[in-house]
Amino acid sequence: MSTIFRNSEIVNADGIVTGDLVISDGRFSQVGGSAQISRGDEVIDAKGLCVLPGLVDIHVHLRDPGQTHKEDIASGCAAAAAGGVTSLVCMPNTVPTVDSAETVEYIIGKAQETGIHVYPAAAITYGLSGKGCCDYETLQKAGAAAISDDGRPVENDDMLMTALKEGKRLGLPVLCHCEDLKQAAGGKVHEGKASETLGVKGMSSSSEYGDIDRTIRLAESVNAPVHICHVSTKESIEIIRQAKARFVKVTCETAPHYFVYTYEKVLGRDADYRMNPPLREEEDRLAVIHGLLDGTIDAIATDHAPHSPEEKADFIAAPNGVVGMETSLAATLTNMKERLSLCDIVRLMSKAPAELMGIEGGEIKEGAPADFVLVDLSEKWTVDPERLHGKSKNAVFKGEILTGRVKATYCGGRKVF
Repeated sequence: MSTIFRNSEIVNADGIVTGDLVISDGRFSQVGGSAQISRGDEVIDAKGLCVLPGLVDIHVHLRDPGQTHKEDIASGCAAAAAGGVTSLVCMPNTVPTVDSAETVEYIIGKAQETGIHVYPAAAITYGLSGKGCCDYETLQKAGAAAISDDGRPVENDDMLMTALKEGKRLGLPVLCHCEDLKQAAGGKVHEGKASETLGVKGMSSSSEYGDIDRTIRLAESVNAPVHICHVSTKESIEIIRQAKARFVKVTCETAPHYFVYTYEKVLGRDADYRMNPPLREEEDRLAVIHGLLDGTIDAIATDHAPHSPEEKADFIAAPNGVVGMETSLAATLTNMKERLSLCDIVRLMSKAPAELMGIEGGEIKEGAPADFVLVDLSEKWTVDPERLHGKSKNAVFKGEILTGRVKATYCGGRKVF
């Protein structure tokens, strides 16, 4: 028995085809053309909808174990499915930290109940402390798909170089949060007009790009690949652009809020617009867009970071972070439709991140896992935090009218939303 989606407009990074999409045994068995229908087949009319590969979000905080008042694996995966995300990489800054095989196995086990592909990133250092490298080979055998100390940088050069060399040897992507902690300490918003207007300490652009430069130079010195998380400044993007021109094996990501908003959103003292790195200047926003257009930026991720309403209530005391998996596709479609084609968006949100992580997915092709999304490109909707599927409501695009709505999400051929 197969499921046949008729009248499909099927979008991949390398082009668009029309016709029927056939799913058999959890995989794509025909893409385009006219399918032969057999007795028992389920036939679904997809007319008026686009079929996109499931999104691959390589930067997500599920908060589980240990902080499940903010999010847990089930609620985070429900949010993912509602946003068209079929594969995600979850960060290790949980309680306990993802620095043991037991914690990796716990995450994978709980995720299997959701239908979403969850790939844990294990810690680079024990407890994210920067005081000792983890046993990466054991973590990989347990199921870790990457290593990262996301939430903070690995400040010790020797430890970071060890991680880079071991990541290269094992084929484990190294995902780097780049930040000079001394410069950024106590910062609440972007340093400049935002910090001056609000009378708070700022986080300078150099606290990001200075550490990106250090990280890239270390990776270059050992000829190892490195991935830079959540780039937000014009200088960061130029450093990465120049490194790529030198054939350094560097990739990077940004998030939708960095190409949509500037620091002006925090002037109303709403902590739902506070994240790290912070919203920056207009010239930084434009540089992020240019980086997406010229290929300097490889992927769009979300840095989905749930916090409870109580935690976000006080602008100064609130932790950094916003949720974004349910809005990332629509925010990108709405704000980049004049600059990026549908194929470009699929490349940035599906194919490239899957390739970067070395995982299946990101393409609709015969034999590939049937992870895909049905999207109404013309439907307008208003982001209401109370209607989101995750536990936390700190949605960076709250109140925005977005165009493009996920109507159904399938993972392994099974409808999960």
